[in-house]
Amino acid sequence: MIRETMQRSAQFTALPGRGIMLVGGTALITSVIAAPYSHWMSRWMFIWIAEAALAAAIAVTAGYRKANRLGLPLWSGPGRRMLVALTPPIFAGAVLTLALFMNNYQFRLATFIPGIWLLLYGTALMAAGAHSVPPIPVMGAAFLALGALVLVANAPFLMNPAMAIGFGGLHLGFGWYIARKHGG
Repeated sequence: MIRETMQRSAQFTALPGRGIMLVGGTALITSVIAAPYSHWMSRWMFIWIAEAALAAAIAVTAGYRKANRLGLPLWSGPGRRMLVALTPPIFAGAVLTLALFMNNYQFRLATFIPGIWLLLYGTALMAAGAHSVPPIPVMGAAFLALGALVLVANAPFLMNPAMAIGFGGLHLGFGWYIARKHGG
């Protein structure tokens, strides 16, 4: 009992599985919307960056609601440590995106952006997973592997399908598992 209580205080358990699934659903819709723009990089990126903002809003709102339901603090203890671990790789992804887009705006170089997003999001999840439930670092490893595959393949036709598989499929699958095994 004491050991379980100590584990709970060290882990952020208010991860909203259903919210993660909703993020996956919006990403799949976004992949359909973005697909015709795969050869128009600025528009393709704008659509996916808007999706990222929507996904962040969904995740924060769903996390806040689940934390309130469970009576857990969202912005202190494990929740704060998870956010601190999540932030640097996300920031690195934003800076690399900006650098590739602004300084090397060539279609061939810009096609690295989806692989970078998947790779650094996976890194962020693995780092944040140290303060959360076990499926989070596993999901991070899956994003990391997919991002590495996309970067090594260096195939522009993989950009949108990889985003759909990663941000859509992985979020839906792991969100379902978290909702089922970790209380919603």
